[in-house]
This record gives sequence, structure tokens and C-alpha cells, in this order.
Amino acid sequence: MAIGASSAQTAGEETDTTERGNPSQLRRRLGRSDLRAVPEARRELRELLRHWGRPGRSEIAELLTSELVTNALVHTDREAVLTAVVEPGQLRVEVRDFVARRPRMCAPGADTDTDDGTHGRGLVLVDAFADAWGVQAHEVGKSVWFELDAEAA
Repeated sequence: MAIGASSAQTAGEETDTTERGNPSQLRRRLGRSDLRAVPEARRELRELLRHWGRPGRSEIAELLTSELVTNALVHTDREAVLTAVVEPGQLRVEVRDFVARRPRMCAPGADTDTDDGTHGRGLVLVDAFADAWGVQAHEVGKSVWFELDAEAA
């Protein structure tokens, strides 16, 4: 849990600001099938990561976050919760949904009958660019998460 002042930005969004050396956190509820949440989540994460990590790390974080948010909203047809925790050397982003079905990583174009060229890349990108990632089952639903080291090249 982050230590610091918390203020609600908009309905469902909270950002903690903290003293130097303590983690900062973004927590946002994502409405059911509301794909407007994808660019909003990227913008909020960009603001949170304004002074974090080596050049390019925050852009990778934005890309991977948008993939996880999109997957949760498109493939579950339910609400989800985005949480990002920033520490001086590391970022952890988690998207929790309330459907038990685990995500599948598939190569783009592997299912030519249903692939329109826009599906199948999300977890491939997460696997390629995240320093660590995984899926954690919950009593109801699951979380898909990734971590980035601030100084990795």
C-alpha cells in the first residue's frame, strides 16, 4: 500500500502522491467494454511516470498497459481494475478482471479463419518487452500483471 496523500481525480480514479523514495500508485476502475479507458489509462500512466526510469521505459509501460487494459475490456465483457505502483527502481502494472478464463498467448495470424490482423499481439508484446509478467488467479477472476525495471536498456 502506498503511503501518502490520495485524491480522487475522476470517478473511479485515484492517484497517490508520495515523498521521494516511497511508491506512487494509480488505481482506476475500467467500465465494462469502455474502450475510451485505453487512451485515458495511457495518459494517466504517462503522468505518473513523468520522472521515472531511463528514456523509453515509460513508453514501453504505456504500450503494455494499453494491451492489458484492452484485453480485459474486449475479452471479458466485464469491468476491470487497473493498478500501477511506481517505486524508484521498478514499475508494476496489474489489470484485474472478474472472469476466471486465463488469457492465451498466440502468434498473430495463427488462426486465419478469425484473425483480422488486430488480435493476438497483446501478450506477445508483454512477453517481449516486460522484465517479468504473469497471471494470478483470484477467487473471482484473475490479474494479468507486468513489471519493468526503471534502468533496463
